Amino acid sequence: MSVHDGITRISATGGPWPLHDADASRAAEHAALALHAPHLLMAHAGLAVARLAMAWAPQARRVHVLAGPGNNGGDGLVAARHLCAAGVAAHVSLLADPNRLPADAAQALSDAQQAGVAIDIGSLDGDEADLCIDALLGIGASRAPQGLIAAAIAAVNEQRAPVLAVDLPSGLHPDTGTLLGPAAVRAGVTLALLTLKPGCCTGHGRDHAGELWLDTLGVTADAPTAWLSGPPPWRPRRHAAHKGSLGDVAVVGGAPGMVGAAWLAARAALAAGAGRVYCSLLDPQAATLDPARPELMARTAWWQSPPALLAQCTVVCGCGGGEAVRAALPPLLSHAGRLVLDADALNALAVDPALQPLLRARAARGRATLLTPHPLEAARLLQTGPAEVQRDRLAAARQLAADTGAAVLLKGSGSVIAAAGQPTHINPTGNAALATAGTGDVLAGWAAGLWAQQPEAAAADVAVAAAWQHGRAADLFVLAGHRGPLRAADLVEVLARLPSA
Repeated sequence: MSVHDGITRISATGGPWPLHDADASRAAEHAALALHAPHLLMAHAGLAVARLAMAWAPQARRVHVLAGPGNNGGDGLVAARHLCAAGVAAHVSLLADPNRLPADAAQALSDAQQAGVAIDIGSLDGDEADLCIDALLGIGASRAPQGLIAAAIAAVNEQRAPVLAVDLPSGLHPDTGTLLGPAAVRAGVTLALLTLKPGCCTGHGRDHAGELWLDTLGVTADAPTAWLSGPPPWRPRRHAAHKGSLGDVAVVGGAPGMVGAAWLAARAALAAGAGRVYCSLLDPQAATLDPARPELMARTAWWQSPPALLAQCTVVCGCGGGEAVRAALPPLLSHAGRLVLDADALNALAVDPALQPLLRARAARGRATLLTPHPLEAARLLQTGPAEVQRDRLAAARQLAADTGAAVLLKGSGSVIAAAGQPTHINPTGNAALATAGTGDVLAGWAAGLWAQQPEAAAADVAVAAAWQHGRAADLFVLAGHRGPLRAADLVEVLARLPSA
């Protein structure tokens, strides 16, 4: 697919990419409007939409443009004019009062009418199209769509033609990726204009935005709200490296009935490159050998080791930990050098007030911690509900990081990584193949394995790298033609074979 130089495909392997929320995007737009002639930005935006439409759907001879009451609709009108000029039959449904359009959109309407573009005002009727362009709502939408706009969103999702969304899918919150109402447009491709919006990258955003493209329209926006992560740098091993120089990982977890979670985390830490990996199980009756990975070393009650030994290790605590993990947490919180807390360790923190001061004290002593909650675990720690966490995933991750002094990797579609005083990241990799038991344990172990080799690295930087690689493994699994879940033990092996670039 060939488009003009100003349009960039947002690839998970090409970042990092700056993200700007609605307020930051509006500030960038206002600054740009002050420097450009009237209508120039919209002219560029509409041309970009038309060019991407023709490149993405070159077979489309009939295009239906749904234009709303703001400048997003104006972009759609400009695009329709260019499509008609290129010989494409573009038909516009303008779902707005023409007399109340903003100045630029009104100019776009006048230009389209003079060019002979077919425009129906206040009507959704139209012939069956080969491509639908969603130019209904922009970043200014903050409440559930009503009336004709809501009906248009439903109609777009019911028709068969592929959908190109202008700036972001209508009905999707630009900052959070939540739905403003009962539905949002499901696009196959979204052309972001001026800035990339975080809402297209997390929550429901990835399902609704589809493939992301960006045209900055020649504008440089300041102060990103967050970053869409890129691939971590490859770190070749030095020839003189040995297992003692690559760090030790200890996994504490595996209560009765959940021993597999601890072994999975240990396998992942080993595959990530840690020099030595110990597994300390909370089930006293469990076997002390993983037959598939005899390199892993079992240790009884490892968390009771001398503080100096705990301080040397990167520790994963909580995978399959059950209630028994509470006894192991006080010494680990007090002495572990680098600590990854997952699953039942997080649940224990949420319900045991005596543990929370120990966690906060780690930061004051310069000991780094990474929390890897899913939304329900994050909700327990924040004393709210998972729906509230999902309503604003960036805010939830930032609040949890501020409350605990730890770095936070909030898992889910578009995992969010936050730490006080550091940029927030959204992870662009991964898919629903990871929606199966044990993949979170693998992520915790993989992060610990990376961290053991770079003990000086910030917890958030480790989390960014681990989340990207974890998701990339699932993406490669799907690209290879596999269907269904990527089982956790298999995920470890896919991770171990990740290409270096």
